[in-house]
Amino acid sequence: MRRDTDLEATLVAKYAALSPLLHERARRLWAAAESVAIGYGGDAVVSSATGLSRNTVRSGRRELAAGGAAAGRLRRPGAGRPPIESRQPGLTAALEALVDPVTRGDPTSALRWTCKSKAKLAAALTAQGWHVSATTVGLLLHDLGYRLQALQKTLEGTSHPDRNAQFEHINATATTFLRRQQPVISVDTKKKELIGDFKTAGREWQPSGQPEPVRVHDFPGDAVGKAIPYGVYDMARNEAWVSVGRDHDTPAFAVAAIRQWWTTMGRRAYPAATDLYITADAGGSNGYRSRAWKAGLQRVADELRLTIHVSHFPPGTSKWNKIEHRLFCHLTENWRGRTLVTFETLVELIGHTQTATGLRVKAKLDKRRYKTGVVVTPAQMRALAIDPHHFHGDWNYAVRPRAT
Repeated sequence: MRRDTDLEATLVAKYAALSPLLHERARRLWAAAESVAIGYGGDAVVSSATGLSRNTVRSGRRELAAGGAAAGRLRRPGAGRPPIESRQPGLTAALEALVDPVTRGDPTSALRWTCKSKAKLAAALTAQGWHVSATTVGLLLHDLGYRLQALQKTLEGTSHPDRNAQFEHINATATTFLRRQQPVISVDTKKKELIGDFKTAGREWQPSGQPEPVRVHDFPGDAVGKAIPYGVYDMARNEAWVSVGRDHDTPAFAVAAIRQWWTTMGRRAYPAATDLYITADAGGSNGYRSRAWKAGLQRVADELRLTIHVSHFPPGTSKWNKIEHRLFCHLTENWRGRTLVTFETLVELIGHTQTATGLRVKAKLDKRRYKTGVVVTPAQMRALAIDPHHFHGDWNYAVRPRAT
C-alpha cells in the first residue's frame, strides 16, 4: 500500500510538470507508457494520478502497440464535447434532489421509497425533461461525492450505565486469574445448525460444472435434526471444547459442557487449580437470571472442589465475548460450502478446526436428553453457596464448593 501511494505521488508530480507542454496525443502516449512500465493495474494507477480516463490510457497503449502511428488530427485545447452541466444547466441539482429527497428535494418523491439505482434515477430525470443516461448519472454521482454504501451495524441502542465498568471488571479479573495460572474460560452457545442436505454459506472447490446438489428450501421438517454447539474456550491455552447437543439448549446442557471440558482438557492443563473463572453472556442457557444455571454450577463446584467465579457481559454486548471471535468464526469458516449431512459430520468438522495462531479444538456429540422448564425453588436457591460480588452481584458472583 505504501509503494502504491509513493508511485501515485510520483506520477502526480510528473504529470503536473509535463502536462502544460504536451498536446492531447502526447499526453495520451505518455500516460500509456507509464502504465506499461507499471504493469498489472497500471491503467488504474495512472488514471487516478492524472485524472485521465482509463479508456484514454487504453487508447494510448493501443497506439504504442501499433508503433505509435500518427493520428489524423489533433483537437485544440479545450475542444471536445462540452460537460453535460454546460449543455443542461441545473441537471446536477435535479439529480441531487432525487438522491436525497429529504433534505434537498420533495419529501413526497416516489424515489424515496424505492431502490435508487442509476437506471431509475436516469428514468426519473428523463421524466422531468432532462436528457441523461444511466452511465452519466453514475459519473455525476461520483463527482458529487456519492458512493455505493451498505448499511453499517453501529447503533446498539440504549446501553447500561455500568456497561464500561463491567468490561473493566471482567478484564481486570481475567488478568488476575491468568497471572495466578488459574483457568479462564469463555462460554456460549453457537447458532443452531440444521443437519441434512441443506445449503451452507461459502464455496468449496469442486470439479467444474459439478456442484453438489442440496435442497431448495431449508424446512426444519426435512432435517435429520438440529445441532446445538456449545463452546468452552480456554483463553490462556487457545484451546476449546465443543459439545454438540441434539436436544435442547438448557442450563443443564451448558453446565454439562463445562464439566466435560474440565474432565477432558482442563484437569490435565491445570492440575493445581483451585478456582475457575467463567465469562458468559447475560441471557440464554447461561444467563445471569437463570436459577437452573446457578444450581448446575453449584453441583459442578461440589463435584470438582473448585470455586467457580462467573462474570456476565451486560445485556446487548454478547459480541464482545472472546469465544465469538476466537472460536465460533473459525468453526463457521471450516464448514463453508459443505453439507452437514449427519451430526458426526459436524463433530468431525469442528474437531479439525485449526488456525495460524495454533487454535486446537475438541468436539463430541452429546446424545443426552435435557428437560425444559426445570424449576428451582427459592428454598433450593438459599441452599446454594453463592457469594455475590460487591460490584453488580447479579452479574458477578462466586459459587463455592459446599462441605461434603
